[in-house]
Amino acid sequence: MIMKKILSILILVSILMACKKVPLTDRKQFNVIPNSQLNSSSFTSYDQVLKESKLSNNTGQVEMVKDVGDRIKRAVELYLKENNFDDATEGFKWEFNLIAENIVNAWCMPGGKVAFYEGILPVCKDEAGIAVVMGHEVAHAIAKHGGERMSQALMQQLGGVALSVALQQQPEQTQALAMAAYTGGSTVLGVLPFSRLHESEADELGIKFMALAGYDPAEAPKFWQRMKAQSGGAPPEFLSTHPSNDTRIKDLNKLLPEAKKYYARSNKAQNNPIPNLDNISTSNTQEKSDVKKAEIRLKGGN
Repeated sequence: MIMKKILSILILVSILMACKKVPLTDRKQFNVIPNSQLNSSSFTSYDQVLKESKLSNNTGQVEMVKDVGDRIKRAVELYLKENNFDDATEGFKWEFNLIAENIVNAWCMPGGKVAFYEGILPVCKDEAGIAVVMGHEVAHAIAKHGGERMSQALMQQLGGVALSVALQQQPEQTQALAMAAYTGGSTVLGVLPFSRLHESEADELGIKFMALAGYDPAEAPKFWQRMKAQSGGAPPEFLSTHPSNDTRIKDLNKLLPEAKKYYARSNKAQNNPIPNLDNISTSNTQEKSDVKKAEIRLKGGN
């Protein structure tokens, strides 16, 4: 009995020590994953995705995704530094790639590793549309949502086994958890979708990030209106755990007045249309993705 009480106290102390705050929103989160371990595992996973994927050879689209990403990266890092949150991007090795697959998806792994898929570009329509998605995905990395999801999953799936022990004794399961947590339930390895709380928080941060980079935040609800029309009113699969399009549009409109303050102080960006939208890859990895999901689904997992 005494040992159980001591163990319970130790677990409680560990949880309290693992509670951190999300930069800018000040929300408390449970995260037991060291940033160094999180980024290292993320970089390995990202390289794996790139190795198994075909990168786009559409030069104009690739350059636009990279340019928007770099602009948002510089604006966010400057803002974080000015507000004493520069450690939020410690260890980041930013990278922006466009994958030649016709699926409506994008994600950002910890450490600033971003992937867009050609299939989302017609919905984006222009640079501001890319910035809406880019800001949102970068926000997931800044807020350490991947680490938070992985921490929760480790507690659930591995019975509270220490990360170091899990990596040694169950490396495949731990890597699968990491990959799924990083991509947030995307069509790459969708085991651990981001919660609606994470999605709403990423929307709140993302609209500010795009505004800081000089993109009109009024384009954010417009993007989701296009997404709603494109999906027939229902979110596509990779958004199945996200807020509804209508809720998202309403919430973003509420955030506009504050976001416009950031936009007013920014160096305005160009908003050119995305080139060659009639030349999107016809490749669709949905079937391959479903097989991959089954392969990495953990014992006793969802």
